[in-house]
Amino acid sequence: MTRLSILACALTVLALTGCSQPSTLQEIRNEGVLHVITRVAPSIYYEGREGPTGYDYELAKLFAEELGVELRLRVAEDNTEVLSVLSRDFAHIGLAGLSAQPLFKNQYTTLPTGIEAQSIVVYHRDKDRPETLSDLAGKTLHLVPDSNHEYQLQALKEVAPDTPWQVHPGLDAAGILARVETGELSYAVVSSNELDLNHVFFPQVKQGFSLGDAKKLSWLFPASQDNSLTEAAKAFIEKARASGIIAQLSERFYGHLEHLNYVGARTFMHHVKNRLPSYENLFRDHASVFNMDWRLLAAIGYQESHWRPNATSPTGVRGLMMLTRSTANYIGINNRLDAEESIQGGAKYFRMVHKRIPEHIAEPDRTWFALASYNVGYGHLEDARRLTESAGKNPDRWLDVKEFLPLLAQKEWYEKTRYGYARGHEPVLYVQNIRRYYDVLARKMQPTKDVAATDSSHVDAETDIKGAADKKGKGMQASLPSELGMIPPTL
Repeated sequence: MTRLSILACALTVLALTGCSQPSTLQEIRNEGVLHVITRVAPSIYYEGREGPTGYDYELAKLFAEELGVELRLRVAEDNTEVLSVLSRDFAHIGLAGLSAQPLFKNQYTTLPTGIEAQSIVVYHRDKDRPETLSDLAGKTLHLVPDSNHEYQLQALKEVAPDTPWQVHPGLDAAGILARVETGELSYAVVSSNELDLNHVFFPQVKQGFSLGDAKKLSWLFPASQDNSLTEAAKAFIEKARASGIIAQLSERFYGHLEHLNYVGARTFMHHVKNRLPSYENLFRDHASVFNMDWRLLAAIGYQESHWRPNATSPTGVRGLMMLTRSTANYIGINNRLDAEESIQGGAKYFRMVHKRIPEHIAEPDRTWFALASYNVGYGHLEDARRLTESAGKNPDRWLDVKEFLPLLAQKEWYEKTRYGYARGHEPVLYVQNIRRYYDVLARKMQPTKDVAATDSSHVDAETDIKGAADKKGKGMQASLPSELGMIPPTL
């Protein structure tokens, strides 16, 4: 039979059976797999101790579950590879941290996912602060490849024709920031959300100005696909927004990122290098006894006393973990000024507080509630949860409850509660600060390692940052853990 005869027969069969090419969505369901291409970034995807996580990844995983299929992830070197894979229709969705761009027309379909970002000019603090592109005439801006920044600079070229830029293949945002930190690069452009996630590690980097308004970051779909998958994803995103999932993910990954100021960041890095080595073994040993991540225990200790064993407050709270006399007596601690006893007491007390938080509250919220309770007391936390529930919000979500804790300082609100007045702003800041300190320790310190090797693990903070960022040009992002070592919190 000739090829023409075969084609004629095939067309006849199609005409008789009414068969047609299945939609993209149907193909995914038939195969049982959603193929996603991504890059490593704390704003998108990274491998934690308990497996993959990240804002876009978690959202994509939920979407795959909604479709009833497996999420199959391919990790690209950078956005250039993400876009290349999509343009060849080798993946269904691309996670690249990009917003819609004019160049995407006829190549990719975009779908906003709930995060907005600006292109921010940053500079080394020893340089003059630029306020506009005109201030950078003759100076080079440094960028990652295939970012949102280049097309914005291109659009502004008529306004600032004398400001060149250089793209650095193989570097990500953390790699760029590391080079500004050391002074190797003077000026650069990074996305505001990636700056938020990384800024505390680079205290020499200062923020200048934005290149324009915030843009909605989006998932990318090959234009060669029909719109069935895009429409399904759009419906899923709308549903996730209405149900609070988008807000919850945003809180989970961005809710604690009011970064330390320059002095605070420098001070913390200095103490990580000079104070923490004296107590790291104690944090490790006692955290392991109470099934905690030692870095969380250390972060609590830093928030309480800046790792000063002789710290004393005007109210009589004392020691490295700043235990009250009544708490110390309750948990069997004799000398609050002894660093080991204080750390042991802090770990024991936090575990007791954590166990008191209702088990049905999912992690990481259960840990955030435990931290708030450690600071303000369980009764006041419960008052805030009741206020949250009475307002029609979720008393089991830290995102909601942290809005109501500050109301405990207002008479019109605390008169309605069982335990009355509390300085409700403090536990909110307390939790936020500890989450930030933990972020730093989690990126710099291994969760578990041979204690005998501890003394040699502390290198200069700036050298450590630069060395980590140099590794394959990927910054420190892939090393960020996804959990706190509790049972089983996930950042």
